[in-house]
Order: sequence, then C-alpha cells, then structure tokens
Amino acid sequence: MFAIAVMEADKLEVVEVPKPEPGPYEVLIRIQIAAICNMTDRKVVEAHFPGLDTYPLLLGHENTGVVEAVGEKVRNFKVGDRVLGGLLIKSTDPSYGTGWGGFSEFVIVADHQAMMEDGVADAEHGWYEVYEITSVVTQNISLEDAVMLCMWRECYSGLVDDFRMGAGDDILIYGDGPVGLSFVKFARLLDFGDIYLVGKYPEKLQKAMDMGATATFHPDDPALKTLVDDRGKKLDGVIDAVGKEDIINDAMSMIRWGGTIGIYGVIDASEIQLQHGRAPFNFDLIFHQWPTRAGELAAQIPLVEWIEAGKLSAKEFVSGEFSVKDIQKAYEFSKVKETIKTLLRY
Repeated sequence: MFAIAVMEADKLEVVEVPKPEPGPYEVLIRIQIAAICNMTDRKVVEAHFPGLDTYPLLLGHENTGVVEAVGEKVRNFKVGDRVLGGLLIKSTDPSYGTGWGGFSEFVIVADHQAMMEDGVADAEHGWYEVYEITSVVTQNISLEDAVMLCMWRECYSGLVDDFRMGAGDDILIYGDGPVGLSFVKFARLLDFGDIYLVGKYPEKLQKAMDMGATATFHPDDPALKTLVDDRGKKLDGVIDAVGKEDIINDAMSMIRWGGTIGIYGVIDASEIQLQHGRAPFNFDLIFHQWPTRAGELAAQIPLVEWIEAGKLSAKEFVSGEFSVKDIQKAYEFSKVKETIKTLLRY
C-alpha cells in the first residue's frame, strides 16, 4: 500500500509499505479522505514536535474511511462502517518511524469498548489511549464534514471541558488558523458573550466576523492594547491558539479575577517565563497540549447535531483539496497565509 513519509525536514514523499493486518481487537480501515493539521503535522514535518523529529517517519492523523475487515474479537464495528481517525501507531515497515501514519492508504483502529469489557485495555495487549476516541460516524453527513470532526472534536472538548468556558463568557482568541476560527464558531453557537479574535491575515479576520466574532484585531492594532479599558471590564477568558510566551504574558493583564488563560497546542520552547504579576491574584492557567479523550469522544454528538442542522459546515473552513499523491504540493499550499484547511482526496 502507499503511505506518506517525511523523509527529511520539509520533504514529503509517497512510499510503499506493507499493508497492516488487523489483530483480534483491531479494525482495518481504507481511508477515503484526510486533512492536514496545520499545527501538529507542520511541527512534525519541520522537526519541532517533541519526540517526533527522527526521519523518515509516516505522517498524518486526521482522516476518515470505511471498515474493510475486523478481527475476531471486534464487537462494535462492522464492514462498511465509516470510522474516524485510524492510525499506524506501529509502522508496518521498520525503516520508517511513525508520526501516527494516518495518511496511509490503510490504517488500523481498535475496539476500545471490547478491550475494556474483556479486561485487555493495556499496553501488553496492544492498547493505546488514542483508541478511546475510535468511533463510527454517521454517513448522513458528508465526507468533508466527517474528516473535520477529527479537529473539531478536540477543539470543542478543549474549549468546554478543559478550559471550562461557556455561555455568557467574554473571550479573546489569539490565532486565525482553523483552530482559532473553530473556537469562534463554537463560542457563538454556544451563546458566549463577546468574542474577539487576534490574527494577521485580513481574509481570515473577515472569516471570523462572518462566523460571529464581535471584533477582530491585528496583533499591532492599538485597539487591542486598549480593549480592556474600552470595554470597561476584563475578559472571562483568553485562548492562545498559537503557543507563544508573549501572548500568554499579555493575556495576564486582560483576564478578570478567577478568569482563565487557555493554551491550546504544543509550545515550541522547552521553557517559558511567566509574568504572573501582570495577572489578578487568582486566575487559572490551563495547558491543553494533548486531547482529553473522553471529552473528545463525547464532543462528536453535539458537533454532528450542528452539522445535520446546517449550523456547522466544512465549507466554511476548507481552502483547497489535493490528491493525496500530491502531498508535497498540498503541504506547501497548507502553509500559504490565506489557507485555513487543506483536504487530501484518496
């Protein structure tokens, strides 16, 4: 089968590797569509993701496909089901490491529920925590919407479960990529109060306004520095969807007593210095650098309801589509400043 490999920093190739064989609790998925993760995939390709910087390695983690075969102990999946987020956690070729391998032609998921029921949900039996979010997704929604759920589920869970933000909250979001824009979209659908977004690109700032933002700012906009004074009150929450020390420190002076600063995604620097004296005496600083699996899985229910109701659509986020075999071109496109989300067709 084919797979996508990072051969060296910024160099991607289509390679041939053995097709995986499902074990007793495993499910073989043929991928139909995938999406480039602007945050994680880019850091893996550029050798900035901790622990995933030895090449070559197999790339990808946002995908959806159809079940082709199931192991003899699988009880919650059947041939023909549409499933999210299959991976190659163990590379099928020892000459390649794995950066999750989700852009491969075939991938593996496991029946987490069956493994739990049988008391074998542990490393000794080949279980990984990512199997907890393995799920069937209705075929009533489009393939494009289905693959966006890979990102949307984590964003929704990060916002609601980890950052504990909700209806009526006034928030400021740093970052106009697909994650930042997802936060805007979800916050408006969840009846937040004022929603502000900071970003560099006019097209994306307009997209945020179209999705329900109250106002947007360029990082150098003087109005950003006077936002709290102009409002006459501080913010309930600030979300850093970029991962920068200076953003975190600027947020300190903008949140109310007991407010929350949420950092979404992996910070490149191994050390940061916090200017906590700029913050109120009591505040929460929450790092979301890895998904909270139970919340991520639960988020699929409200998200699919929004999709089916026409309130949420991949069309608002997708900037371009490529054949998976044109991965280098697709990756370069994903780095263009106007790009929000890039899909890979199989």
